[in-house]
Amino acid sequence: MISRRFLPATYKLRRSFRSDAALEAITNALEEKVPNLILYNYPSFSGAFSALFAHLHHSRLRLPSLILPFSSVVPFSVKDLSLERFERCYLLDFVAPKDFTAITTDCEVICFDHRKSAALEIGLVKKRVNVKVNVDVDKSSSKAVYEYFSSKLTSSEGESLSLLDDGDRIRVESVLDYIEDIDLRRWRLPDIKAFSFGLKEWRSRVNCITNPNMYEQLLRISSEDLIAYGNSYFSNRLVDAKRVLKQNKVFKIRLGRGFYGECLGMRADGNHELSDELGKLLSLQSAAAGLSRPIGAVTFMQRNNLKMCLRSTDDTTDTSEVAKAYGGGGTCCSSSFIIRMDEYNQWSAVNPT
Repeated sequence: MISRRFLPATYKLRRSFRSDAALEAITNALEEKVPNLILYNYPSFSGAFSALFAHLHHSRLRLPSLILPFSSVVPFSVKDLSLERFERCYLLDFVAPKDFTAITTDCEVICFDHRKSAALEIGLVKKRVNVKVNVDVDKSSSKAVYEYFSSKLTSSEGESLSLLDDGDRIRVESVLDYIEDIDLRRWRLPDIKAFSFGLKEWRSRVNCITNPNMYEQLLRISSEDLIAYGNSYFSNRLVDAKRVLKQNKVFKIRLGRGFYGECLGMRADGNHELSDELGKLLSLQSAAAGLSRPIGAVTFMQRNNLKMCLRSTDDTTDTSEVAKAYGGGGTCCSSSFIIRMDEYNQWSAVNPT
């Protein structure tokens, strides 16, 4: 755990990861001969929950440790960390960077990751005999770390201890299931999109340097609360989208000048943040009107460019074929691209030339 005694009084004002506060925390930990250094991927939620489990494990066994967020944007270097002076370093939700593998040290490095890209790097990392890599592309890092520290939690008398209290365990494990569904890009669990939106509201709080209450807050997160928050947000957006749709003109769009069929569209300048909801509503109206493509086309100005967003509620319709033909991209039900004004006028003209 990161102790207040490791940090200067001004640490709350420090916002970056490789900050004076973080570097001084490392120096202070080394002076007190703290044996365990724990780095977690920021701003990953798998990283943050992994840090929570490491914190609980070391706290229960009263093992001194220093936990810090690790950002690939402003990363610590091996020199910053002085790895040779730690006994063990955990890398939670990321594999050892290249400079970690280039040094010779007795410090044991234990990595956890679930990304396919990490699996490809295992060969290079394993050249270090004291680096242990745990990469499972079928299990999120947070679940792997949870199971790892749970299995190692025993008292000095050999008695099995619990990483989480019964009241916390069911709630936290439910959150881990949803995080895994997102991490592995399955998106199968009920209300997963609502959960994902609700979870994003916590992103600014998962830095244990600037938020010393992070661990207690993570323990209180409930999947039910996050889903309720997300559903409420999406419900309000749908109400707003229906209001905007009533107040604006809807017209026929000849996709690719008619080559890709016809659908309904609208201009949403000033309401582009509702483009997803507006597009889906227009998709339903296109289908009800009997048009050839059950797609909604929402167009608006973005940084001096005209952008068109295509949405479909029909699983058999692929909006991305239109977007890709015009230099854009996306998925079958959601895509976008930049369109020239003269081209757009051809698509939306009542009597095209």
